[in-house]
Amino acid sequence: MTAAALHDPRDPYNEAVAAFYVQASGGLGTLYAPALSLTVGDSQQSGLLAYIDGLRFIMIEAFDTQAALTATQLLHAGYSWTAVHAIHAARPSADFPAARFLLTLTPEAYEGTGVQAVHPGQ
Repeated sequence: MTAAALHDPRDPYNEAVAAFYVQASGGLGTLYAPALSLTVGDSQQSGLLAYIDGLRFIMIEAFDTQAALTATQLLHAGYSWTAVHAIHAARPSADFPAARFLLTLTPEAYEGTGVQAVHPGQ
């Protein structure tokens, strides 16, 4: 999980993910973190959600009814709880008709979902 890499300074991808955060702090984009993905991540790395919530230049994407409907479909298709909200958030929507990039350490997990998954180290 990308947020976990940012949270853990010993993670090998910490610096690469932090570079995206620095760019966002300079107004060169906005970072969004899906609430459900963070919740799953926090169950594995205690304090993750609170840490990300405390960062000024990351917006936490709410898990609303539309996200839940998408999640249900994706869960039935075999995608993980960690991935379903991220997939929903990255797909085109009324607010983001051109979609958003999905920054992830595991882009292969998002193949066939219709999202552009990007590894921070590449």
